[in-house]
Amino acid sequence: MTTPSMPLNLAQQLIRDHLVDGELTPGSEIALRIDQALLQDVLGTLVMLELEAMGLDRVKTQPSVQYIDHGLVQADNLNAETYLFLKSACERFGVWYSGPGNGISHPVHMEHFGIPGQSIVGCDSHTTAAGSLGMLAIGAGGIEVAMAMAGEPLYLSMPEIWGIRLEGSLPDWVSAKDAVLELLRRHGVAGAKNTIIEYHGPGLANLSAMDRHVLANMGTEMGATATVFPSDEETRRFLAARGREADWKPLAAEPGCSYDREEVLDLSSLEPLIALPSSPDKVVPVREVVGEPLHQAYIGSSGNPGYRDFAVVAEMVRGRTVADGVSLDINPSSRQVLATLIRDGYLADLVASGARLHQTGCNGCIGMGQAPAVGRNSLRTVPRNFPGRSGTREDSVFLCSPETAAASALAGSIADPRSLDMAYPRIAEPAQMVVNRDVFVAPLPLAEARLKPLQKTDNTPALPELAALPDTLEVPVLLVTGDNVSTDDIMPAGQRVMPYWSSVYASAPFTFEAVDADYARRAENTRTLGGHAIVGGHNYGQGSSRENAALVPRYLGLQAVLAKSFARIHWQNLICFGALPLSFIDAQDYDRLEQGDSLVIHDLHAQLAAGAELTAEVVGKGTFRLHHGLTPRQRELLACGGVINHIRRGKGASAGAAGIS
Repeated sequence: MTTPSMPLNLAQQLIRDHLVDGELTPGSEIALRIDQALLQDVLGTLVMLELEAMGLDRVKTQPSVQYIDHGLVQADNLNAETYLFLKSACERFGVWYSGPGNGISHPVHMEHFGIPGQSIVGCDSHTTAAGSLGMLAIGAGGIEVAMAMAGEPLYLSMPEIWGIRLEGSLPDWVSAKDAVLELLRRHGVAGAKNTIIEYHGPGLANLSAMDRHVLANMGTEMGATATVFPSDEETRRFLAARGREADWKPLAAEPGCSYDREEVLDLSSLEPLIALPSSPDKVVPVREVVGEPLHQAYIGSSGNPGYRDFAVVAEMVRGRTVADGVSLDINPSSRQVLATLIRDGYLADLVASGARLHQTGCNGCIGMGQAPAVGRNSLRTVPRNFPGRSGTREDSVFLCSPETAAASALAGSIADPRSLDMAYPRIAEPAQMVVNRDVFVAPLPLAEARLKPLQKTDNTPALPELAALPDTLEVPVLLVTGDNVSTDDIMPAGQRVMPYWSSVYASAPFTFEAVDADYARRAENTRTLGGHAIVGGHNYGQGSSRENAALVPRYLGLQAVLAKSFARIHWQNLICFGALPLSFIDAQDYDRLEQGDSLVIHDLHAQLAAGAELTAEVVGKGTFRLHHGLTPRQRELLACGGVINHIRRGKGASAGAAGIS
């Protein structure tokens, strides 16, 4: 293990302080010690089942926190039973439990558990938001989170460090959402792949900790591994307002450090921006779409979760009424923020304007309520607008700031907030937020925890057993997709599907339904006949870290994915569940493949061990070269059929007794 002797930027310092193996050379594999873990409910169920399958007695990451924030719509018994299962699993494994109503995992964790300088991994891609406090915060698939909770290192490719120097201050009617939309406009949804974005420069002094949360949260939308901010006086102010100043410590880049990539973002040059349907990088100035009709304006989510984000809307609508035909939806981010808005009178202003108040949680961001009408425009402060993510398959969702959403709700059509006949209300976060930590359930002592059984139901069955890849892979190409296929496309969210995510078997029929409604049926037919392959375009698997987007197709027989390029987390998830991700060396080979082709790879494991490339054949169309880039550790995982099989092999009978069937 080596580290450079040159002055280190902050990201390099954080990695150095948690480095278990490897070196700070971009592209090389590193192993990181993880301090904290974050789980949300719809993916936390799988993590808990994985911990059970591992035979784990007690989690090592402290704190580990399980949040109920996604599956809040209790339309039947399933979500309520998930809460019971997760609470029992928290008791069993030594995890903090944050029940329904406490709020969205990312801002709530920042409020109560975030500590500058520590590392955290979460089974949600927006775990990166904790970088706003100077944490090394990384989203990963649930199986990698389970491994970290068991005390194992987190493995990843050492990212490049992308330094973004902030200058100036935000003009009136422009806020942090506009800043990150500007970066998405410049670089697209894959522009930060395999990088850590580190913000620095004089403009930092003009961004609050929650402004930084917006930028750190949505770094994920550019494909970033993490986003890092220094821990400074703004960080101290944030923690002090929550009675946690003792957790603060200063962190900053060392003088004279350098970055692999560098860029300047002049905050004073920005104007209100908006992302058009249906991708976060289709960004234009708001002024270009002024007057477009409006059906809904949605405030909240982890993309704009701060007290300021709601208070500024309350100031804007005070004494006014939301336009006829527009639904102004208010989704508070946390119980703490909601209580403080009530204390300060802002909630009354929102309600009096005609706004609709919803429970604290992810809600409409993940298609769990507030779904818009078909063909009607919805302006949202959420981080993503992939097709159908809102809960309406034929949706028309724009991403924007709270200022733009509120101005448009008042106007009845998309409006530039600079057109309002009022002074811009600049909101400072209160010096003291309302704080109540009694709403969390603390971990039980180990002796008591060992006596707690898991409250499992038919919707929380044990995980399927996955076989290792054969030495000769001969499978049909079952599906060919285009660019930027998201994990929402692979495993849909929303109230109709998400309650079944805890069961691989029950969620399997929904796989790829928005792309090819017949995929799951065809895949089920191949499952016992050697499986199948999928062909994808650029940035395959972008978006959410949901591991079931890899696990469920794998259960349905997926053996290999051939793509022009992969999103980082999904690439790792495929390997962890024993499916082989391969990239075209010649992108034109993508055009040679069609649904129904027969893919053959001879001497698979020998080819994987021989180098970073291998030769495959498509029957009747000749051979072509593919890149795998697997490390010896990853090749071993594939040879075992995935991480859980690898652990079972290491633990022998004790792991077998954990009951994977």
